[in-house]
Amino acid sequence: MGDDRAVARALLDRHGRTYAEEAGIKLADRPAPLYQLLVLATLLSTRIRACVAMAAARELFAAGYRTPQAMEAASWQDRVDALGRGHYRRYDERTARMLGDGARLCLDRWRGDLRRLHREGGDQPAGLRRLLTEFPGIGPTGADIFLREAQTVWADLRPFVDRRALAGAKRLGLPTAAPRLAGLVGGAEFGRLASALVRVALGEEPAEEITRAAR
Repeated sequence: MGDDRAVARALLDRHGRTYAEEAGIKLADRPAPLYQLLVLATLLSTRIRACVAMAAARELFAAGYRTPQAMEAASWQDRVDALGRGHYRRYDERTARMLGDGARLCLDRWRGDLRRLHREGGDQPAGLRRLLTEFPGIGPTGADIFLREAQTVWADLRPFVDRRALAGAKRLGLPTAAPRLAGLVGGAEFGRLASALVRVALGEEPAEEITRAAR
């Protein structure tokens, strides 16, 4: 356990930012940042590099599309242009349409406030995943991305780990049971650890470098 804690600490020291933070989202249990996380999860759901998805999210937010109201009010071409500035070009036209449709759904079903979705889905990932996958472009993987990041502000979800985070833990020789992983760090840090494990799974950081740093 001591060695595992050292590896987890080394990983957090090197990659202690969530994807939401890297995309410029100041995540909090409030409507606007939760919606921004939904946008990011939509962008990360396609077969595109994470750095490109985060750059596209930053461009959308810089253009003012930080709420479902603003996203829906933007024209399809405005969304396409913002995605293009983030080099999100392969899926830009389809994604621009999905973002508009998703914003409308967020407003109609949840009155623009995903805290309502949280209350309806409860603290069970299965229920929340089912509701999240109603959004265009959000499949099971996208729902897991949202939940993995949201646990930093939705404490009742912790510890939540998705398939990619578990793959990262396996590469590092860490426990692959969520409760045991959670025991390696403080509760509030677990969301950051889960995101860092995904970076290892995606090859953004060689596992050997982390274990070497932990010695």
